[in-house]
Amino acid sequence: MTGAGPSPTDIASSHNAQHNGAHRAPTPVLTLAGVTLALGERTILRDANFAVNQGEFIGVLGPNGAGKTTLMRAILGLVPASHGAIRVLGEPVARGNAKIGYMPQTRTALASRRVRGRDFVAMAADGHRWGLPRADAATRADVARVLDLVGASALADRPLSELSGGERQRLLLAQCLLGDPKLLLLDEPLISLDPNHQRGVVELVRRVQRELGIAVLFSAHELNPLLNALDRVLYLGNGVAALGSVDEVITAPVLSRLYGSPIDVMRMKGRIFVMSGDVEVEKHDHEHEHDHAHDHGDHGHSHGEAHGNNNDNTHGHTHDA
Repeated sequence: MTGAGPSPTDIASSHNAQHNGAHRAPTPVLTLAGVTLALGERTILRDANFAVNQGEFIGVLGPNGAGKTTLMRAILGLVPASHGAIRVLGEPVARGNAKIGYMPQTRTALASRRVRGRDFVAMAADGHRWGLPRADAATRADVARVLDLVGASALADRPLSELSGGERQRLLLAQCLLGDPKLLLLDEPLISLDPNHQRGVVELVRRVQRELGIAVLFSAHELNPLLNALDRVLYLGNGVAALGSVDEVITAPVLSRLYGSPIDVMRMKGRIFVMSGDVEVEKHDHEHEHDHAHDHGDHGHSHGEAHGNNNDNTHGHTHDA
C-alpha cells in the first residue's frame, strides 16, 4: 500500500481476475469506481475504487471527521459524488432504494417516545416519521417477521420509553430489515451503549447478516467491539479508503497515512490498540467527536428516503480504495 509496486487499481484488478478464475463471482453488492466525495471545499474521499461482496461484514472506521456518515449518505443517493460512480447491485445509486437498509445515528429523542415497538418498526414501511402508520396486512406480516428475526417479538407492545438502549437498537435493526434489503448501512449503532450491549448488538447483526446472506457496512468509533464479526475493514482518513483484512489494514504504516500523523498499533490479549504517542486514538476521537456528519441533518430513519434496506469473503490483498 506504500512505496513502489503495483497501483491500488492494479492490485484490485489482479485480485478480481484471480477471484473470477475458478468460478464467476457474484455481482458485488456495492461498487465505487473512481469516486470523489466533497462537502463544500473539503474533500472527504478521493478517487476511491472498491467493491463489497454479497455476505460480507465490513467494519467502517476512521478518525474524527473522516467521512463515515458521508460515505453512507452517498450510497443512499443523498450526497452526490463529485466524480466517479457508485453502484448498488449494478445499478446507479438513487434515493429510496429498497435494496438498502439504513440505520442512522440514533437520536436521544427515541428514549422519550410512547409509541409501541410494533408501530415504531411499521413507521419505516411507508416513510412515516411521526404519527402512527397505516399498516396493511402485508406490512403487519413483514413487521412481525423482522421482529422475530431480531428477537424482538416481546418488545412489540412495549413503548420505546420503557426500553433499554440495546432493545431500541433491535427495533432500529428490525426497521432496516423490512422488505428484502441486500445491503445494510449501520451508522454508529454502538454509540451510548455499554460494552455488554455493544457486544449484543454486534452479535445480533452478525447472526442476522449470516442468516440472510446480506452485506453489512457497520461504522464504529472503535475496532475492538467488531473484531470477532468482521470479514474486512474499510478504514477512512485523509481522503483515502483502505480496504482489507484486519491484519492488512490495521498496521502502523497504513494508519499513519490515514491519520496524517505517526500511529502505533499494539496487540494485547486479543485486542488491538491504535495509539498516537501514549494516547489511544479511537477513544480520544470518541470522547471529542459528535461525528462531523451531524452537521448535515437528515438523521431520522426513513424508508421513504432510503429503505435502508453469504460469506463470500474477498481473500487477501489490501488496497487503497
